[in-house]
Amino acid sequence: MPRAVREQQMMDAAVRIFGRRGFRAASMDEIAELAGVSKPLVYLYLNSKDELFSACIAREAKALVEAVRAGVEPGQSADRQLWAGLRAFFTHTAENPDGWAVLYRQARTHGEPFAGEVNVMREEIVAFVTGLIGAAACEVHHDPALADRDVAGLAQALVGAAESLAGWANETPGVSAKEAAATLMNFSWAGLENLMNGRPWQPRGQGATSSSR
Repeated sequence: MPRAVREQQMMDAAVRIFGRRGFRAASMDEIAELAGVSKPLVYLYLNSKDELFSACIAREAKALVEAVRAGVEPGQSADRQLWAGLRAFFTHTAENPDGWAVLYRQARTHGEPFAGEVNVMREEIVAFVTGLIGAAACEVHHDPALADRDVAGLAQALVGAAESLAGWANETPGVSAKEAAATLMNFSWAGLENLMNGRPWQPRGQGATSSSR
């Protein structure tokens, strides 16, 4: 079997074990057994448990980012692009629950360098969503009405909500990727649409204010 194929087989097993048992509880013996190889071969290919975990993070992060980007078709309206991106995100996390558990739970709870590796992936998705929200503002206003800080904050909030909702959806029987995406779209788009049309929420009895002031 080619080395690249064998490595992916080992990483498939590692993602499953790490995702279900956690980094600390997972053993190289379990991973080797699930992959159908000897433990020395796992060490030969992937050096150590830490390096194997880092390789799993990198692979799963790349796959998630690529799935979200591939789900969005340029040229569509802003709301359709956001909807497509959310559906792609929730479809991928639903179809790869162990990979999502590695990224969302395991990597973040074990400090550096693992948490930093996940943050790189997260910031790439945040930047992508920031672009979508910025494009939506341009679609409504030829001269964008939303300040850069507002757009960046909205993107962070939306990605954070998507992460939490994906964890909930994967643990709740019967929740489809489409339903999860629709839940977040209903939660976010109405507010975004109002904000982009100059109707921001504000406490009662106070005059209109910019969220950036």
